[in-house]
Amino acid sequence: MSTRIVFTVTNDCNFDQRMIRIAGTLQKAGFEVLLIGRSFANSPALLPQAFRQKRIACRIRTGKWAYFEFNLKLFFVLLFTKVDIIGAIDLDTILPCYVASALKGTKRVYDAHELFCEMKEVVSRPSIYAIWKRIERFSVPKFKKGYTVNQYIARSFHEMYGSNYEVIRNLPVLKEDQMPYPSPEPFLLYQGAVNEGRCFETLIPAMKEVNMPLHIYGDGNYLEQAKALVIKEGLEHKVIFKGKRLPEELRIITPTAYAGITLFDKDSKSNYWSLANRFFDYIHAEIPQLCVDYPVYREINNSSKIAVLIGNPDKESIAAALNELIQNTELYRSLKSATIEAKQQYNWQEEEKRLVQFYQTL
Repeated sequence: MSTRIVFTVTNDCNFDQRMIRIAGTLQKAGFEVLLIGRSFANSPALLPQAFRQKRIACRIRTGKWAYFEFNLKLFFVLLFTKVDIIGAIDLDTILPCYVASALKGTKRVYDAHELFCEMKEVVSRPSIYAIWKRIERFSVPKFKKGYTVNQYIARSFHEMYGSNYEVIRNLPVLKEDQMPYPSPEPFLLYQGAVNEGRCFETLIPAMKEVNMPLHIYGDGNYLEQAKALVIKEGLEHKVIFKGKRLPEELRIITPTAYAGITLFDKDSKSNYWSLANRFFDYIHAEIPQLCVDYPVYREINNSSKIAVLIGNPDKESIAAALNELIQNTELYRSLKSATIEAKQQYNWQEEEKRLVQFYQTL
C-alpha cells in the first residue's frame, strides 16, 4: 500500500500553486496524497488534479473565529482520515495537525513558507502576535521533521527551537512552450496576495510618476485600502485591479506584461527574509522585475541579474526604478535575456528531487 500523506492549507486548493506542485510531485512519485483546503463563497468548482482534494466549508468568513471554526473542522477530518503522514502547511493549520497526529500515532511534517509570526499583519497587532507566538512555541518543537523555502528561515527555526529543517524552494515548473506575445499596450504587473506589508501604500502613489499602467492580479487583506488609495490619488485609469485568477490563467497573462513587481516592507522579518513565489514566476515568464534588495533576492540576483533592486521601497525609489526599467532599453534587454538562462537553473524539475527524497526518508 502506498504511503498516505495529507496536507492542510487555509486557502482554496485551486489557487495554491505551491501545494499543487508539491502534491502533484509526491503523487507522481508513488505516494497517495490528499490536499485539504477551505471553500469560500466564491470558490469555483475544484479543478481535476492527479491527487485527491477536499475543501472544508465554514459559516464564519473572516476573523479569529473563522480560524477557530476551520481548525476545529479540520481536526475532525484528520481524525477520521486514514493517513500515514500529516503535513501542516504554515502555522495557521499546525494545531489540529499536531493533535490529530499525536492521537493517531502518525508522523507529522511542518512546511513553513514564511516566518508566520513576523508577518506585518501579525506582528503589528500585539494581542494577535502573542496568540500566534504561543502557538508557535508550543507546536513547532513537536515537529522534528520539516522544510522551508530558504536557508535564512531554516536558520531562524534552528535558533529559536533547535529544528533542523530542510530547504526546498517553491520554484515553478519549467515549461519549454512558446511564450505568449507581449501586450501591444505595455503594462506593469503585480500578481499575488494584496496584503499588508506589500508596499501598496508607496507603490500606488509612485505610479503618478510612471508612464505605464499597473495591473494588479490578486486579493487579500489590504485590497479595499489599496482600492481606496487609488481613488484618493486619482489613478483609477492607471492602476487597474484585475481580480484573483487561477494559476493557469496567470501563466498566460504574466509573460504578456512588460515587467513584474516584487515589493515587501522591510520592517517585517518575515518579509525581509522572504522568497516570494512571484519572484520566480516573473523569471519563468521571461520578464524583468523591480524587486526589494533583501538578502535572498540579492543573492540570486548577484548570480543571475534578472531584476532592478531597491533597498528602500519608498515611492521615490519605486518610481525611479520603474522609470529606469521603462526608459533604459539596453538594461531591459539584458535583464530579459538573463531570465531565459535563470529559469533553466531555478525550476521545479530540479527542486522536486529534494522533496521526494525528504518524504522517502520518512
